[in-house]
Amino acid sequence: MSTTDKPDFFKELQWRGMLHDATPGIEEHLAGGMRTGYIGFDPTAPSMTIGNFVQIMILSFFQRAGHRPIVLMGGATGRIGDPSGKDKERQLKSFEELDHNLRHQQKQAEKLLNFEDGPNKAFVVNNIDFYKDMNILTFLRDVGKTLTVNYMQSKESVKKRIETGISFTEFSYQLLQGYDYQMLFQKHGCTLQMGGSDQWGNITSGTEFIRKNLEEKAYAATTPLLTKSDGTKFGKSEAGNIWLDPELTSPYRFYQYWINTDDKDLSKLLRYFSFKTQEEILALEASTDPQSLKRILSEELTIRVHSADAYKSVLAVSELLFNRKASRETLLEMSKADLQTVAGEITSYEIKRDLLAGNLNIVDFLTEHTGMLESKGEARRAIQSQAISINKEKVTSHEDTIDTDALLHGGYIMVENGKKNKFMVVVNS
Repeated sequence: MSTTDKPDFFKELQWRGMLHDATPGIEEHLAGGMRTGYIGFDPTAPSMTIGNFVQIMILSFFQRAGHRPIVLMGGATGRIGDPSGKDKERQLKSFEELDHNLRHQQKQAEKLLNFEDGPNKAFVVNNIDFYKDMNILTFLRDVGKTLTVNYMQSKESVKKRIETGISFTEFSYQLLQGYDYQMLFQKHGCTLQMGGSDQWGNITSGTEFIRKNLEEKAYAATTPLLTKSDGTKFGKSEAGNIWLDPELTSPYRFYQYWINTDDKDLSKLLRYFSFKTQEEILALEASTDPQSLKRILSEELTIRVHSADAYKSVLAVSELLFNRKASRETLLEMSKADLQTVAGEITSYEIKRDLLAGNLNIVDFLTEHTGMLESKGEARRAIQSQAISINKEKVTSHEDTIDTDALLHGGYIMVENGKKNKFMVVVNS
């Protein structure tokens, strides 16, 4: 299959600023027709993060250029631990945890790449299949003899650890990654391995495996490690990692991460994560203010990673939290998941359902049972001035009561004190 009429993958990486290193001859190799390339993902975390999303984007651009991507899941390498970028030994995960993580991350990859029928459809390989029937003697003879210790010590990931200490287990990691490439070359005609720039040593070990053991030529390319304008690592917030799993990072928080990025990072993020063309991005940058650009990028990524429905929910939550004129209808149309998201973003209180079994006085509700207001006198004054709303309806008397009829989706009550103070009461059974 010719890649004529498709984007030029190598040039695509160049203009997007996503090319760090590449082996000689790669551009000519890619221009020769459909190629197969891969990126490896070790399942050491419960979900992919937006750091992993950078590599998913590389595979996406590769596929959109007419090439065939392989997602290599590290069922084997995840059990060893990659020393790259680490100043001490990793804490090994249990096999059960790794297998669980792998299944989940595979589903995430399948959502983000095209696995439908076609000559360049993506597919998944688990590298545990390369080793599960191999004994230690076979490994030492067929794999371990390929690279010298001197060669392996010259790699940056190993050099940094020689003084502080590195186990044989992690030292041997590059043997596994090198052999992975050899196996993918033999089984699937894979001629390109990609990854982050910290993987260059491991990746070129693979090209060496293919050169020495198969007397063939293979290629490598890496992406710069993505950092923010202040030099800090991309992909983290004050709350920790930004995950691609909605249970670990809600679609709302995912959206807000992109909305709140520094203006200085916007140009880089558009190039790394948007599917818009060079012409479209340049036109937007020339005609659109930064905040609007962030909304465009946030919408594109939230829909792609989560769904169009999730994006609609994000807008509903944003409307409720930030628009002082948000209506009662907006609140009533929200799903239980939306209300849970709201509860995580504003001050929330928990009460037991039994309290609402009878008619609970509104003043007692605001003071004794939630602590939203410090005293009953303060509560009465707030009600008298019509500052208190329950589920977007004004409370008109300090003698009003509240019961289970006020519950939204059987477990939530929204309370407002004035225009700025919003609270969510979560009712437990």
